Amino acid sequence: MSTRDYIEKDYYAALGVAKDASAAEIKKAYRKLARDLHPDKNPGDSAAEQRFKEISEAHSVLSDTTRRKEYDEARSLFGSGSGRRMSGAGEPGGTQFDFGDLFGNIFSGGGTRGRSAPRRGADLETEVTLDFTEAVTGVTVPLRLSAPGPCANCGGSGSRPGTQPRMCPRCFGQGMVNHNQGAFSFSEPCRECRGSGAIIDNPCPECRGLGQSTSTRTINVRIPAGVEDGQRIRLAGKGVPGERGGHFGDLLVTVHVKAHPHFGRKGDNLTLTVPITFPEAALGTNVTVPTLNGPVTVKIAPGTASGRTMRVKGKGVHRKDGTVGDLLVTVEVAVPAKLSKEAREALETYAKSAPGDPRRHLQQVVGDSA
Repeated sequence: MSTRDYIEKDYYAALGVAKDASAAEIKKAYRKLARDLHPDKNPGDSAAEQRFKEISEAHSVLSDTTRRKEYDEARSLFGSGSGRRMSGAGEPGGTQFDFGDLFGNIFSGGGTRGRSAPRRGADLETEVTLDFTEAVTGVTVPLRLSAPGPCANCGGSGSRPGTQPRMCPRCFGQGMVNHNQGAFSFSEPCRECRGSGAIIDNPCPECRGLGQSTSTRTINVRIPAGVEDGQRIRLAGKGVPGERGGHFGDLLVTVHVKAHPHFGRKGDNLTLTVPITFPEAALGTNVTVPTLNGPVTVKIAPGTASGRTMRVKGKGVHRKDGTVGDLLVTVEVAVPAKLSKEAREALETYAKSAPGDPRRHLQQVVGDSA
């Protein structure tokens, strides 16, 4: 990022947030504007496209803690003129101070790296919605991303193809010029090149000399098995290209998982409720139940109570270490809403011969509270 960006561009105003806005507020404002201004939503609207570039650039700076701090410090120093209020040599306690060191650190990220040091690209954020089965087993999905990057027409130079920027003759490519006023020595952005260090005589017609443009690309992303609803996945090197040969930023994907009509999830285990009849619960039986990769048979022991859970090994969620969770099958005795005459008579006969009172242990409690 050039000195000009720090001085002239108000990224907070671009996103419509206060200068003390939290990271969450900045993210929320950017997402709302990005939805409204996205090129796909405004085809052929150059004004909306330019605004989309502005908010993307603003978000790339303000969402990065280090870059935001540098930006705030630079604007505060240049805006307040704080350097000119330093004591000069010859005054009580005065010392000579080279402001080039101070500003150089801000714009380069450190005095030893210099203005040409590589800078890591910003992170991108997107969302994806998966089916329940895809989240459990893993899936590769295409993601369409729009983000600022080097202009494809000029390769990021800002100059018309076939031409090159020339070194600024005033600052010799440094972007800063030094001034000595008696005991004071301070630096300020070069007015000739506006802090960029280069003069572009023939601007690129695509990016108008900015060297950046917003492009749309589609990438195939592998979502690992076992991802949960709301989980955020970081994909290294899939974000915005770095500056001056710096590393790409990362892509942060928030995953949403659709509910399944039958299965639920409990950690790395899947859950399933299976209805059985009273005779099956009392006498025992074998029932066939579905899994995500084919049916299995579950044995119901005689006298199984409603609500009992049985475990089917290896039919759950795939883990990172290659193991698989289990399927937890909970049986639920189904009570018929209507009975035929024969069924009612059979139940009445059973009731008369049923062993014991299942509520006997509560009778004393009922008697004490009566």
